[in-house]
Amino acid sequence: MAVPASLIPELEDVLQNGSVERRTRTLQRITSLFLNSVDRYSEEHIGLFDGVFTRLIEEIESKALAELSDSLAHLSSPPIETVRRLAKNDDITVARPVLERSPGLREADLVDIARTQSQEHLLAISGRAGIAEPITDELIRRGDREVVHRVAGNRKARLSARGFTTLVGHAANDGALAETVGARPDIPPLLFRELVLKATEVVQRRLLVTAKPETQAEIRRVLARVSNEVGSAKSRDYAVAQEHVEMLHRQGLLNEAALLNFAKTGKYEEAVAALAKLSEVPIDVVDRLMGGDRPDPVLILCKSAGWEWPTAKTLILARPGSKGASPSGLDNAFVNFERLSPATAQRVMRFWQARPSGETA
Repeated sequence: MAVPASLIPELEDVLQNGSVERRTRTLQRITSLFLNSVDRYSEEHIGLFDGVFTRLIEEIESKALAELSDSLAHLSSPPIETVRRLAKNDDITVARPVLERSPGLREADLVDIARTQSQEHLLAISGRAGIAEPITDELIRRGDREVVHRVAGNRKARLSARGFTTLVGHAANDGALAETVGARPDIPPLLFRELVLKATEVVQRRLLVTAKPETQAEIRRVLARVSNEVGSAKSRDYAVAQEHVEMLHRQGLLNEAALLNFAKTGKYEEAVAALAKLSEVPIDVVDRLMGGDRPDPVLILCKSAGWEWPTAKTLILARPGSKGASPSGLDNAFVNFERLSPATAQRVMRFWQARPSGETA
């Protein structure tokens, strides 16, 4: 099967000498002919029509191209080169139908378009079913807020770890995005934890309300995770240390310098009592945080208070057994301290401050 012989002379004449209007009419006739029998065409026949379409669509008005794009978008075996050219058209009314629906576009085509075309093109791609990680990486990297939200909400889009990391970073200042990303079933557990800790209290509550029971349980575990990463150190008596710290507080002498002096001179109970007073966190909570296996809680306490790395390092070194105080451990702690934002630290602090004294971590 081929283009009927009666059309060949007309086609050649149109391609050589036809006006835009005549080319448009011929395109419409060829399109109708193609669509009427497309299910019976072989790959060779489709290739023939592809060659005709790609020649006809040059110098044709956008309205006719948009109609062609809409006609071809749903086909499982479309004329490939024609679909590619339509998808890369600068006019989004031409490109949108095939960008949103056509299976004829390859991953490489979509990545290239995501890298080079307008935000409207990116938005059209972001709603496609089954788009692969290289495509979503580009959409998240280049996309504006609307594009990023649509990608995050597309459950059939596959996201890479890098894509999720970027989304979680954006979500720190975008509550709606945080809710959308948090509701994805494929978010990696570590990034889900980071997302929840960075989210505002309002977003955390919304995640709890809308989440499935198992997700609700995970959110509650995340909020308590840092507190739970504690050791089973022998219980300490802080009564005397607290009296000393209270006296310094009444005298206006309780500050970062006093805390550092306690830590450097081996007065651990006084250091914990001072840290609890300055951070307004129950002393039994600070006791468990300081006695844990990881230095992360110390980093959060210091960052929330506005203290610098030397203070955090001194407190890490003062912990029982100097946990996390190896050279590599301190290097990792420094990197994490630099990455930790004050806003995130303060959100965790509010969680600790609200815990009743004596509550099990």
